[in-house]
Amino acid sequence: MRVIQLNNMSIGGKKPLVLIAGPCVVESRDLILSTADRIKNIAQKLSVEVIFKSSYKKANRTSNSGFVGLGVDEALRILAEVKSTFGMPILTDIHSPEEAAVAAEVADVLQIPAFLCRQSDLLYAAGKTGRIVNIKKGQFLAPEDMKHPIEKVAATGNTAIMATERGASFGYHNLVVDVRSLPIMRSLGYPVVLDATHAVQLPGAGSGMSGGQPEFIFPIARAGAAVGIDALFIETHPDPARALSDAASQLPLDKLDELLKQVLAIDALMIEHK
Repeated sequence: MRVIQLNNMSIGGKKPLVLIAGPCVVESRDLILSTADRIKNIAQKLSVEVIFKSSYKKANRTSNSGFVGLGVDEALRILAEVKSTFGMPILTDIHSPEEAAVAAEVADVLQIPAFLCRQSDLLYAAGKTGRIVNIKKGQFLAPEDMKHPIEKVAATGNTAIMATERGASFGYHNLVVDVRSLPIMRSLGYPVVLDATHAVQLPGAGSGMSGGQPEFIFPIARAGAAVGIDALFIETHPDPARALSDAASQLPLDKLDELLKQVLAIDALMIEHK
């Protein structure tokens, strides 16, 4: 099992899990900075390492009316401010090979969206930046088949790679998390992340948007920690109902503290079994 070093944190092996958290998308400077401040305070109180997550743009929307972003330059500037103000590393999505180098100027972790996990040029471009690459497993992909996108990034000489479970398609408008996928992907030798918020989405089930069942975030996160994960991915928002993206599946920010307490307690029991 490779252990990835990022600043002072270690991800993988028998290390405590790392939190990846933040709003789905950069909606405004005030929202991002205030949310980052609260996440930082919660993480410090619970002694958990944290990577701040927010997408600088959303290229995959259900309908034409979905919020895409504030613009690349403005959103990346806000993420850079989070990094300089709070000292948290940044994770953000990229959607094309051309975006990789641009996002890497700010982001410490480049995330490959699930629908794009087989896009070879995108994976090569992300790998060549030298940044950590987090590959989300496609809803259509068997966990053992994640070895192929991992190998594409590793072919660039970059082995700072993580693999994320975010649910598999289960009929129309539904996802299911098969917890077997976590040890299967971990057996490939790279740290594994559980995305417990996208996993509760109901894709396309809303009116021109994805629905969700956020009441299942807690049990899915606890189950993942019990099986053994290296990082927990949580999209969180102060007022999810008013969020401009993934409103139906983000965790209310005021519940993050309790979720982490539960998950970290389980992770502490499971460390020797990772």
